[in-house]
Amino acid sequence: MSNHIGHKGAFVISLDYELLWGVWDVTTKEKYGAHIKGVKQVIPALLKAFEDYQVKATFATVGILFSENKAGLQHFIPAVKPSYSNPNYNVYVKEFAEIGDNETDDPYHFGYSLFEMIRQSPHEMATHTFSHYFCLEEGQNAEEFDADIKASVKIAEARNVQLSSLVFPRNQINEMYLPVLANNGIQVYRGNPQSWIYKPRKFSAEVPFIRLCRLLDTYFPVSGYNTFSVNRDAGLPVNVPASRFLKPYNKNLAWLEKLKLKRIMNEMTHAAKNNELYHLWWHPHNFGVNIEENMKNLVTLLKHYQLLHTKYGFASLTMKEAAGF
Repeated sequence: MSNHIGHKGAFVISLDYELLWGVWDVTTKEKYGAHIKGVKQVIPALLKAFEDYQVKATFATVGILFSENKAGLQHFIPAVKPSYSNPNYNVYVKEFAEIGDNETDDPYHFGYSLFEMIRQSPHEMATHTFSHYFCLEEGQNAEEFDADIKASVKIAEARNVQLSSLVFPRNQINEMYLPVLANNGIQVYRGNPQSWIYKPRKFSAEVPFIRLCRLLDTYFPVSGYNTFSVNRDAGLPVNVPASRFLKPYNKNLAWLEKLKLKRIMNEMTHAAKNNELYHLWWHPHNFGVNIEENMKNLVTLLKHYQLLHTKYGFASLTMKEAAGF
């Protein structure tokens, strides 16, 4: 490990902050609305927990959420939009027809007060693209992706935020688009774990067998430790790969919670002992229901981080810091 300060292992947390923009095409307000509205409580709880345990995080935020209201958003919408072959992915036609005027009127699509909390915190604000852009779906292209990223950079700059890191929506990493990121000042991205079960795929390729393998990997070491060292590729953004999705509490699987946490803590310990990185991620809306149980699990992991920090010098870093910037 040579790409972060101290040459010690490091703990990275990234959160995909997206509200309904991240799930509008796969669910409804009626089915998932409680999770989205719960983010109003989740963000302050996360910020407090991170402060209490001296942990840094990267908040990868959909660019639309940088806007206070619908009227202000219009100035940043790119002229070139994604031309997905599947019209059900067309957020500008489909979901934009449903949005309200602001956070008070529509807490599913706007969250400016939460954006401000994050912006004023010591954590890194990153981008999750402007429109929750799908980089592996058919029909869209690099020119359209470039327009989306330019919109993200523009709206961030208008809020005095400099973007350095990106998380690809649905983890659809498209390596052909890395030069687009570099050309727009994005230096870091979150890649996927190396195991074949986490290989970037378009949405239709996420078949039940792969989902089952991932579920089992939550509790048992199907894919190994998923710790890593950071490598640079000259001229391209640095990959700080994900290690583990923090699966939210599910009362139907509550009997497996201890196994889930033990799996993560074992991986964290392996990273600390071997001077490697461990990258945990989830969406704030995953914690939007069962908030108490989810935060209790997170605190367990943050306490374990502190133990590893004391014993091995395990460091808490943002994505940007982990990449050496």
